[in-house]
Amino acid sequence: MVENNSALDRPTRLKRLRMRAWHRGMKEMDIILGGFVDAEAASLPDTDLDNLERLMDRQDQQLFLWVSGAIPAPADADTAESAMVGRIMRRFEGAA
Repeated sequence: MVENNSALDRPTRLKRLRMRAWHRGMKEMDIILGGFVDAEAASLPDTDLDNLERLMDRQDQQLFLWVSGAIPAPADADTAESAMVGRIMRRFEGAA
């Protein structure tokens, strides 16, 4: 589901992002993205929130393999998405 929440006020946008991160349908991605959003989202600039939301538009299975390092970045991934995946990976590895 593609969402464009950039026009929302920041508290509402963060609330929706948190809900979306914790209720993806794949428990592993709930933990990875939910934990990242809880820890980092409030401090991210709006452009990074845009990138995170775009990343979250991807299928869970593909995103899980990418974030876990099992596959390289998809061919259609842009630099901003790849940078966000790197940030998520560092955060998740640091929490383990």
